[in-house]
Amino acid sequence: NTGKAEPFYRLSVPRQKSSSEIVSEARNALRTLGTRRPLTPAEDRRRLFGSTSSRPPQNRPPSVFSLHASSFDLAESRPLSGVRLCPLDHKPVLPASAEDGDSPISIPKPPADAAEVRKVSRARARLFRKNQEKLESEEPAAMSNFCRSHKNCLAEQRSSTAFHDESRQLICNEHISRSEREDFLKGTAGKGSFQLRGESDPGTKPGTNSSWPRSTGCEGPETVYFGGLEGKTRINEWEEEEIFWHMKILPILHELDNEDNIENLCLACTKLYQALSEGKLLGQRFEGRSMLLKRCYKLVDIDSDPLRLKLAKIILAMKVAGKNLLSACKLAFQICRKGQNDSILQQERLLDCLLEVLRTEDLQKNSEALLYCMGAIKFMSGNAILLNEMVNKGAVEMLLQLMKQINNIKDNETHFSSLGHLLVQLTATLRNLAACPAARQQLLGGAAASELSVALELRAGDGDVCAYILRTFSKLSSCDDFCAALADCSRCYNLFLALLNHHQKQQDLVVRVLFVLGNLTAKNNQAREQLFKAKGSVNTLTSLFQTYHELDVNAQKWCHQREGEGRSHPKHPSAAEDVLIKLIRVLANLSIHPSAGAALAAAHPVVELLITVLGSKSIDDCEELVISAATAINNLSYYRLKSSAVQDRKLHIAQMLLKLLMSNNLDGAVEAVRVFGNLSQHHEICDFILQKKAHRFMIALLDSKNQDVCFAACGVLLNLTADKNKGALLMEGGGIGKLVECLQDFGPADWQLACLICKTLWNYSENITSAASCFGEETNKLLVLLTSLLDEELVWDCSLDRDLEDYPKLYWEREFKPVAEKLLHRIQRHHSS
Repeated sequence: NTGKAEPFYRLSVPRQKSSSEIVSEARNALRTLGTRRPLTPAEDRRRLFGSTSSRPPQNRPPSVFSLHASSFDLAESRPLSGVRLCPLDHKPVLPASAEDGDSPISIPKPPADAAEVRKVSRARARLFRKNQEKLESEEPAAMSNFCRSHKNCLAEQRSSTAFHDESRQLICNEHISRSEREDFLKGTAGKGSFQLRGESDPGTKPGTNSSWPRSTGCEGPETVYFGGLEGKTRINEWEEEEIFWHMKILPILHELDNEDNIENLCLACTKLYQALSEGKLLGQRFEGRSMLLKRCYKLVDIDSDPLRLKLAKIILAMKVAGKNLLSACKLAFQICRKGQNDSILQQERLLDCLLEVLRTEDLQKNSEALLYCMGAIKFMSGNAILLNEMVNKGAVEMLLQLMKQINNIKDNETHFSSLGHLLVQLTATLRNLAACPAARQQLLGGAAASELSVALELRAGDGDVCAYILRTFSKLSSCDDFCAALADCSRCYNLFLALLNHHQKQQDLVVRVLFVLGNLTAKNNQAREQLFKAKGSVNTLTSLFQTYHELDVNAQKWCHQREGEGRSHPKHPSAAEDVLIKLIRVLANLSIHPSAGAALAAAHPVVELLITVLGSKSIDDCEELVISAATAINNLSYYRLKSSAVQDRKLHIAQMLLKLLMSNNLDGAVEAVRVFGNLSQHHEICDFILQKKAHRFMIALLDSKNQDVCFAACGVLLNLTADKNKGALLMEGGGIGKLVECLQDFGPADWQLACLICKTLWNYSENITSAASCFGEETNKLLVLLTSLLDEELVWDCSLDRDLEDYPKLYWEREFKPVAEKLLHRIQRHHSS
């Protein structure tokens, strides 16, 4: 090519490139920003709501309360069935007088004396023996077994005369009604059925299994009907329960009478739980249930957390309901609230009982009990061992299901407000679970992102719920999979913007929303586009930028006054500065998308605020904020538009960057060089650089032995040498030798950098007359180096341990090879002369 060669520019953009081309080709011209996750200080105490709760104390359930035996309802010691019986329409007409012999209704009269009682008893006994003989002829084997067992029970019962009144009440505390006696006398037993009164007990919680029928414990067997194989089976169950109760449970209950020795009480509670589990009585209905629970309730007054923990475990395992369920959950809450109890919680496995309560209890009927149950689980999640135990027991899926139930209750329903308290505990627990790797894997799916987004939308006015969900998002959005799942929730962008508008002055919420948005837009171009297209997105971000910039300015004034009074210098970043860091990161990431970048570059308020931050902040005090502002300006300066506010203010920006360039902070200096790489395409900026002798700093950076730093410096030198009158600047500070050294060190490993160096040397040698005078002692070294880099077979066989997918041969062929060949031919032609 004998025609005059045009100079190379680093960023010559003849046409509008696609986003994929921008990301792949404009290396370091457009960069995403990373930042630290907002820090959440640990609470100094365990309580339902933290010290920063948005709920006023009078509108939230208490974390501190007294709990005694009287807190339990003895009348509700058995679970309720929930079945409400309808009243009978029939109203019997009683006779007016005793002489009314025609009346079919007989009014029972008390016996006149003891002799009458004995007479009636003997008559009943004779009638029973007559019926028994008839039944024995039908079921001799079953009856003989029953009688033997019954006699044994009676003998044991008589030997227990030393038991106190409650024990006697347990052994025989339920008598048959007169109607049952009459049914028996009328031949009801002849129908071949066997029935225990406990089998039809309505006082049992719905869904409770009844593998252990209740026994009457009465001496008379008139309440027992039997017949057929089913009757035999139930007789055996009845016998087994009676024996098990007297042999296993009752002795342990008597051990609980001695309240002087807490250690023995704890041991007895452990044996009681094991016995109930062995007999399959946990959660079941049986005759002694009421007495057992009363005994447990009485012991709650003893001030011993190990004992109360065992009692709570037994009471919850018995599946109590109503007021007793609430008191049991409060008892568990009190125990879990003390961090020193974590070790005994690990041993007693109270977590199983609490998770069972969450799984089975009605959400709306027992919302308060579930609140304290969830609060106890939240406290447990603060312990690493208990946290892993939760994950292993499927707590993540269970909590997401509970959240789904809460989300289905709309804000116009009765329980919406009270369930908000429960949701605070639930989301706080999820936030703790998100820190566990095993739980995080379960939360990365779309179900968690969807349910959390729905809860966030429904409870947008609840600052506590929003805070915990956003803290969970902050942890999970650091994972690409969760970001992808959240990005698929199209309404999340409008939701986040609404939260920013609604809670604009709540720094802890705002900083987390911005952190999550920064994570979403860091790697997902679709997320950038959707956020940019969301209604009012740019206006919201601009307004937020202005608000927190003003807060930061006021905070600085206040700090200066404190310094004047001799007080210590505040730590950076401050709360306002942290918001600005996260906000600028969102703007920088958004600007990678062509449409969003062009719009933001033309947004004068945004650019002015970035320039203000860059000029007013010291990199020594707030390094991250200053570098973030420089990166955002760098991304926006990429777009060479007539309407660009960056282009209008390029000289002012250059002055701000010069201060950063001359600082002792290498990261800040390199970021300033990157911005100069874009701005130096303008002659005014090139003249400014030479006037301030900033080019010497660019040459010095070539010694950094860092590819990215050398790339940024070469970009500026390339644009400076585009003016043939400025080519001599490379002779200063050994610039030619440093460029050749960079080509030798990084060429085979980084074809983009190698291409940039060759373009710079091409621009520099445009007026060449002699290779020796132009390149000096580097001439021969450069000839050998270019020849080897153009040897296709040698290059790809000796690549410096780099994946060919990252440095494709296509780039070498289309970009590096043409430039390097032209440069080699020019040097060879002038070298021979």
